[in-house]
Amino acid sequence: MNDTLKVLENRRSCRAFKPDMIKKEELDAILRAGTYAPTGMGKQAPIIIAVTDKEMRDKISAENAKIMGVNIDPFYGAPVILIVLANKAVPTYLYDGSLVMGNLMNAAESLGVANIWIHRAKEEFSSDFGKQILADLGIEGEYEGIGHCALGYAVAPAKEPVARKENYIYYI
Repeated sequence: MNDTLKVLENRRSCRAFKPDMIKKEELDAILRAGTYAPTGMGKQAPIIIAVTDKEMRDKISAENAKIMGVNIDPFYGAPVILIVLANKAVPTYLYDGSLVMGNLMNAAESLGVANIWIHRAKEEFSSDFGKQILADLGIEGEYEGIGHCALGYAVAPAKEPVARKENYIYYI
């Protein structure tokens, strides 16, 4: 089996991260992979916000927890959060952003960087909190949050995959 297929089969969501910052070279490679995700008609509707500043990361975590209705860190201690948003003016924005998320997670796995998709980016960036982040970055337009890719090094090895369900694939 080739390396790409191994990555796709082995990637698991991580729910316990070490506090150590990931290497800049790894982060750059993961971000680059995200920019090469397929997009409808090549319009490249998504954008990625890379959050490595601990203070901002903690503010985003607190906002996400508030939306979720809990008082925990929804990012499981991951030191890096990649936020994917996409321009709602592009009809395929949701699919395009989801493909970016997939590329980010699989690229991270290929480099030994643990990861997990965390939701509620849509709610975050439709709020004044998220709109202020976009304004501070000079991002204009109708962007919708697609997801957060939390990144870091895992506290423990990933679990084995669960068996694939029956009737997953149908041939015609």
